Amino acid sequence: MIVDCLISTYEKCGSSPIVFDLLIRTYVQARKLREGVEAFKLVTNRGISVPINGCNTVLGGLVKIGWFDLAWEVYNDVVSKGVVQLNIYTMNIMVNAICKDHNFKKVKPFLIEFEEKGISPDIVTYNTLINGYSRVGLLDEAFELMTSMQSKGLKPGLYTYNSILNGVCKTGGLERAKEIVKEMVHIGLNPDSTTYNTLLIECCKKGNSMEEAETIFQEILNQNVGPDILTYSSLIGLFSRSGNLNRALFYFKNMKDTGLTPDNVIYTILINGFCKHGVMSEAIKIRDEMIDRGCVLDVVTYNSLLNGLCKSKMLQEADKLFDEMVERRVYPDFYTFATLINGYSKEGNMKKVVNLFESMIQRNINPDMVTYNTLIDGFCKEGEMEKAKDLWNAMISKNIFPNYITYSILINGFCNTGHVNEALRIWDEMVVNGMGPTIVTCNTIIKGYCRAGLVKEAGLFFNQMAFNNVSADSVTYNTLIHGYLKENDMDKAFDLINGMESEGIFPDVVTYNVILDGFCRNGRIDEANMVYGKMIEKGSFSVA
Repeated sequence: MIVDCLISTYEKCGSSPIVFDLLIRTYVQARKLREGVEAFKLVTNRGISVPINGCNTVLGGLVKIGWFDLAWEVYNDVVSKGVVQLNIYTMNIMVNAICKDHNFKKVKPFLIEFEEKGISPDIVTYNTLINGYSRVGLLDEAFELMTSMQSKGLKPGLYTYNSILNGVCKTGGLERAKEIVKEMVHIGLNPDSTTYNTLLIECCKKGNSMEEAETIFQEILNQNVGPDILTYSSLIGLFSRSGNLNRALFYFKNMKDTGLTPDNVIYTILINGFCKHGVMSEAIKIRDEMIDRGCVLDVVTYNSLLNGLCKSKMLQEADKLFDEMVERRVYPDFYTFATLINGYSKEGNMKKVVNLFESMIQRNINPDMVTYNTLIDGFCKEGEMEKAKDLWNAMISKNIFPNYITYSILINGFCNTGHVNEALRIWDEMVVNGMGPTIVTCNTIIKGYCRAGLVKEAGLFFNQMAFNNVSADSVTYNTLIHGYLKENDMDKAFDLINGMESEGIFPDVVTYNVILDGFCRNGRIDEANMVYGKMIEKGSFSVA
């Protein structure tokens, strides 16, 4: 309606196409992109030539928010109608669309199309393409473009080199990146904070380059570039992850001394570092300072604190923090519940675990396999196998299928509660589902048989292990030897020891202790002394 009104008064009022340009740009500036596109199409369909600024504004707005298909639709419509005279800005906007959409096969034909219109790439075109290629790791193409622009008399600038540098660092070429910085200085370009931060971020990613990271930081100071928030967050993150928390605090204090204000990200990095290394008192101090400075704790910060409290077995504090989180309307996410469930499960507080699990479901946060494994393991450790089986069935009903860990947990649970036959049923199901047995599950079954006094069955299972391509280890032998000794079957125990040595698995201190215990319980002290002497001779026991 607006377009029709403007067109109807167009000639009567002696108007000009600028009015339509203004209308279209107003829509784009008001973030009403669809209305802007619609107005642009209506005007051009009426045969009115809209100034190129309006066209470029629409295209630029669409590319900025990632509506590439609609941008190309508008562009192709403009080209086919020929009502707008395209310019270098149009080309650069669409080159940016190609790069953001990673549709690099369009580059050459698109540039040729513009060159036929008499519009050649400028420094912005080359920089956009070099940045696009570098971001996706197409460094050969990026370097080729830089050579091409120089051959056309266009001099690469700081942005060009920083783009190349970013790509080189992303592919792990830190040494090559340093050479590029030297080249920049050689041709008279002064590296800026972006240059050094790119190097620093790559250096900090490696985690073992603390000295090198500090050397880059010193270079920043020497060149009077001025470290920024990104510089400090990289260094604080590096030292926090590596456990060098004093050094992390040094840079944190240094940042504040230079007049920079820490943001949520830096506070969270520090908190996470202290929590991971169990220094909860410092983590809480940083949290308090964060609040005093007016920073709002988000779900990531709370999750870091909760994880630290749970690992330190400070579950009451974790519970209070969770309540605070909810009161402050910071909505718990999957990791919040997974952390608390894991913490309470390890403490054996399955009532709390179930409450958290139900709360998780009520909030429409879907538990994953790891969450189910944690719950199943918790109930197995408590000997509540029926509840563990109910969870197993609930998991499958939601199309979350057990993995090797789930099977191992349940097998271990049934073995520990003396239900070896049920454990074997789960074992068979695991094998049928294509999960081959491992030494851990085999040892669990043997331990279950021995605990139930079914040593003969344990021996038969041991013999079947070879058919399943599972080689016994020292734990297997020690468990079975202990089982035979409990049955006072010394001959079979010694047969196993001989077999163990023939397989290249030599008795360890556990093996000898098991044998010594068996002889002593049977009053065979001379033989016990003989075994003890052999144990010392083999170096399995150090005598003071």
